[in-house]
Amino acid sequence: MPKIKNIEKLKHPNSRKTISLVKNMVKTEKKNNNKLGTHIKNNLIGEKILWFKERIPEGCVILDKEQTLQLIEKYLGRFDDELEQISLKNSIGQRKNRQHASREDIINITKKREVEEFETCGLEMPDLMDAQQMEVLMNWNGELRFLQNFKLKRIARKHLI
Repeated sequence: MPKIKNIEKLKHPNSRKTISLVKNMVKTEKKNNNKLGTHIKNNLIGEKILWFKERIPEGCVILDKEQTLQLIEKYLGRFDDELEQISLKNSIGQRKNRQHASREDIINITKKREVEEFETCGLEMPDLMDAQQMEVLMNWNGELRFLQNFKLKRIARKHLI
């Protein structure tokens, strides 16, 4: 930010210094918003890759198509227990409104979107059928800065059957 020696000169909203200050403030704000969006996206991708890493069988070098399909179906059903608990809580008692409605809606939207992706264009995930990518996955310690080492691939149901 430019240094302001005399604040009295900035009284007029259309002065050059005021316009310059506003322009710089807008620029830094946009830059920070872009950084935040990137961090959120990397965090979601990191959680997805970590989920797959935790559920790969011990001593497995690569997965075949059938094992990959089973793992993806487990991934798509990862919220089933939570949805069951929410429906159980809603069925108990005399309340007419839904308890935990926002969480239930978010889970249903996410599940519907992921199933639709898997059925059509494919779910973006690490390539578990490639030995080199499996080695990178097994050596990954969960740090987001190493996400660039993964080659994510879109895998659809039609590719696995």
